[in-house]
Amino acid sequence: MLRGVRAYQQAPRGRPMRRARKIARRGRTSLRDYGGHGGGHGDGHGTPIVFVPSLINGPEILDLDRDRSLLRWLKAQGLRPLLVDWGTPSSRERDLDIAGHVEKLLVPLLSRLPEPPILVGYCLGGTIAAAAAHLMPVRALALIASPWRFGGFPPSSRLRLAELWEQAREPAGQIGLLPMEIMQSAFWRLDPKRTLAKFESIGQKVGDRKALASFATVEDWANDGPPMTFAAARELMEDFFLRDRPGEKTWRVGGRIMDLSALPCPVLEVVSTSDRIVPHGSAAGVGDRITLRLGHVGMIVSGRAKELLWQPLLEWLSQVRRPC
Repeated sequence: MLRGVRAYQQAPRGRPMRRARKIARRGRTSLRDYGGHGGGHGDGHGTPIVFVPSLINGPEILDLDRDRSLLRWLKAQGLRPLLVDWGTPSSRERDLDIAGHVEKLLVPLLSRLPEPPILVGYCLGGTIAAAAAHLMPVRALALIASPWRFGGFPPSSRLRLAELWEQAREPAGQIGLLPMEIMQSAFWRLDPKRTLAKFESIGQKVGDRKALASFATVEDWANDGPPMTFAAARELMEDFFLRDRPGEKTWRVGGRIMDLSALPCPVLEVVSTSDRIVPHGSAAGVGDRITLRLGHVGMIVSGRAKELLWQPLLEWLSQVRRPC
C-alpha cells in the first residue's frame, strides 16, 4: 500500500483539459457549453442537456481527459451537453444551504436557457437537479448514483458521518466553510478497506506508466475540490443523513415539498450494486432504471464506462429529447 502511495506521488501528470467556455453566470456559478447541435438544427442550439455535478469535488470528473470525457463523447454523438460549474464558495456564503444552491444559483442560471433542458445529475448533483426539476420546467431528469432515500445508507456509515460532523461542526461554523479534506475523510470512513486496496493495487503496477498516470488523474480529482458552505454541510449531515428529509418527503425547497414520484417529466435512475459511496438502496426508486456493477467513480471514467453507462445514457437521452 505504501509503495502505491509513493507511486501515486511520483506518477507523471499530463496537461489538464481545457475548460469549455462559459455562456451564463449566476454569482460564482457558471454554465459551460460543450457545443454540439443537440436538436439537429446545425446552429449550436437545440435541446440543452445540463449536467449537474456534486458540491463535493469539482466538476472535472465529467470531462477528465481526452479518453475519459463523457461530455465530449456526447457532443461527438450529436448532443449538446452543458456543465454546471459551482465555483468556489466564500465564507460570506456560510448561510447558503443545499436548497439555497437550487433556489439562488441553479434555477436562475438555467432559466436563461432558450428552452426547458434535460437535467443529468451525478452524485449529490442529482439530488440538487431533482430539486430544480420541482421548481422549473424540464424535459427530463437523469440521476446517476444520486442519493435520495438517505435511510438507505448502512447504519454504520450514517453513524460514522454523524461522529465526523460532531467533530467538524464547531470549527466549520467558525470559518463558515467545511474544507474538502474533511469531506474526503468522510468518504474514507464510508469504505476504509477500499481506500487501502486501491493503493495496494496500484502498488503492483509501478512499472506501468500509463496505468499510473490514469490513476493519478482520478486520484488528484478525488483529493481536490472546493469547500462546502457551512449551511450546505449542515443540511447534508443533519437533514439528509440523520433525518432523511428527501426520502421522508419533508425536504422543502422554494416552499415546496420535494416528491420525485410527482414529477411530470421522464426520470431515469442509474444505480450500481457495487457503489460503496452511494449505495443503490439510497435511490428514489422512480422512473426508468439502469443497474450497473461499477464503482461510484468507475461508472463515469473506467474502461467499461462507455459500454455500461455512456451508451445506455445516450440512448435514453436520444429518446426523451425527441419532440412529443
